[in-house]
Amino acid sequence: MTEVEQLFDAIRSNNTENLQTLILDNPHIVNSEDSRGFTPLIFASYFDNEYATQLLLKNHANLEAKDSAGNTALIGVSFKGNTTLANMLLKYGANINAQNNLGTTPLIFAAMYNQEDIIKILLQKGADCSIKDNKGKTARDYALEKGVTSIIQLLA
Repeated sequence: MTEVEQLFDAIRSNNTENLQTLILDNPHIVNSEDSRGFTPLIFASYFDNEYATQLLLKNHANLEAKDSAGNTALIGVSFKGNTTLANMLLKYGANINAQNNLGTTPLIFAAMYNQEDIIKILLQKGADCSIKDNKGKTARDYALEKGVTSIIQLLA
């Protein structure tokens, strides 16, 4: 198993000791990619692994790296709803208005998946509500489709 495969395995299994050793001994692997284009940071955030995400950020993981669909770690966290990770990524400077290959932003994903707490964080940090995806829809358009009054009001 390569160092990169070991790193992804340590993230998946939340093996904090192995994770720390791998990163400290091989700092170049923090921005490696797997076959799907996932970087360790994207992978850690998708798995809600707060320890790994923090460790990778402290070791200069690329916040703007994108997977094969164009998703950044913040985009992934936004549809999953992990507020701790969203705040952590934003604290380190994640692009709040990043767009994936379909033009979807963190705010649009949060609206699509009814992640009200993520929407509140993104709005508080200055997310742009006027950005449209490739279908020409804003986060509010998706909220209107879902009919979630509290989210519609947040995005008004």
